[in-house]
Amino acid sequence: MTRRQFAPAAALATLAASPAFAQQTNEIVKWRFTTSFPKSLDTLFGASQTVARIVGELTDGKFQLQVFAAGEIVPALQVLDAVSNGTVEAGHTYTGYYIGKNPSFIFDGSLPFGFTPRQHNAWMMFGDGRKLMDEVYDSFNVVAFPAGQTGGQMFGWFRKEIKSPKDFEGLKMRTAGFGGKVMQKLGAVPQQIAGGEIYPAMERGTIDACEWVGPYDDEKLGFNKVAKYYYTPGVMELEAVNQIMVGKQPWASLPPRYQAALRYAGNYAMTEMLASYDAKNAQAIARLVASGTQLSVLPEDVIKALRGALEQVLDEEAAGNEQFKKILANWRQFRADQHRWFSIADTRAELAVYRTDPQR
Repeated sequence: MTRRQFAPAAALATLAASPAFAQQTNEIVKWRFTTSFPKSLDTLFGASQTVARIVGELTDGKFQLQVFAAGEIVPALQVLDAVSNGTVEAGHTYTGYYIGKNPSFIFDGSLPFGFTPRQHNAWMMFGDGRKLMDEVYDSFNVVAFPAGQTGGQMFGWFRKEIKSPKDFEGLKMRTAGFGGKVMQKLGAVPQQIAGGEIYPAMERGTIDACEWVGPYDDEKLGFNKVAKYYYTPGVMELEAVNQIMVGKQPWASLPPRYQAALRYAGNYAMTEMLASYDAKNAQAIARLVASGTQLSVLPEDVIKALRGALEQVLDEEAAGNEQFKKILANWRQFRADQHRWFSIADTRAELAVYRTDPQR
């Protein structure tokens, strides 16, 4: 066993000996576990496989999750519906796909100019985030908890340069979550398309630009073959959290030991996915640039226009939705506190390190 393999194994052994797992059960449970992601995206789809594997290890193979990729039994953007109505017991998805049902979902996914992964975790675990989001999930007959985190993303791929806010006018761009609402304020025409369908849409010219996650996934999906300009900073998604969603009835019938196993498996998938993206993106961006991708920086006036559009969108949503308004007020205050602290500590320190790095 390698050192890398030993660490998770040791953690699982410790967990199995904890009080949450003290009460054994011989009950065999088999669930259908559908995802919003294709098998070709090994990091996103792989998180579902990780969850299934860890759950099996913690329950001696008695709690079995059969993983289905996007489209195998449920369309990519209908995982919430399938779990809510009992078509499947559980699913793995991104909440930004469902803001048409309730805009409050986006707070547990990724908001433009919002939290980093650490800041989001702080809000969920030590702020009011968990309580506020559970109220949203409850109204859809599901229980949800995190199981994947992409970290910071890129702004996206464009066929033409973005020189000013006017360049968004009439631009057809694939983007999910609130990114589309913000772009729309600047005249863009947002398109919500599942990951596996973005490349054909770009190739056919159905859309002019797209965003997905970051260099590693974007390279696998081939976006560099259909668009030249790759823009940073990714102010629209400083993170993106994926959720395990479980139907209330299946969850209530699950033995406590298995409930704990599923939660802990989700937590492990969070750590693993973020580490995987951090390692792989650094190598993928170098390959993309070497192959001819034009790494570009958004002009300052574009960033300011996007920020202004975001705040306008948030205020408009809050005016028509009391639940959204309640969560937004809490989220904004927590964001202000976090941004102030990180600007003093991490952000300033990281910039100082980068500026003085002799290998830059």
